[in-house]
Amino acid sequence: MAAIGLIRCEKNENRCPLTGCLKSLENRVQGFSGHEQTELVGVFTCHCPGDDLIDKAKILKSKGADTIHICTCTFASKNDGAWVQGGGFCEKVDELMQNVSNEAQITCIKGTAHLPEGYQPQTFS
Repeated sequence: MAAIGLIRCEKNENRCPLTGCLKSLENRVQGFSGHEQTELVGVFTCHCPGDDLIDKAKILKSKGADTIHICTCTFASKNDGAWVQGGGFCEKVDELMQNVSNEAQITCIKGTAHLPEGYQPQTFS
C-alpha cells in the first residue's frame, strides 16, 4: 500500500478543490498508476518560494506517507482544453522535489491528474 502525501501550489488552491487528483489517487490512474493500492495521508499547500516544503514533507512522512506527489498544475498548464507541459505555476518544481527527496528521505513523484499527453511521471528519490 502506497501512503501518499499530496502537495499543491498556493496559486491554484482557491480555484481547484483537488477533485481530479483525489479521483486519480482513488482509482490509481494518471500519476498514481504505478501504485497497486493507495491511501491518502494528507495534503499541504506549497507557498512560494517553497522554503518550508521540506518541513511539510517531513510532517507528511511522520504521519505515515512513503511517497509525495506534487500536483500537475505546478509544471503543466491547460491550453485549448488540453493539458500540456510547461506554463505551470512553479518554475523550480524539479529543484524543490529533488531537495525534498534528499532532505526528507522520501520518494517524490511529479504528477497527479490531468497529465499532459505522453508525459510519464518523474520520480525523485
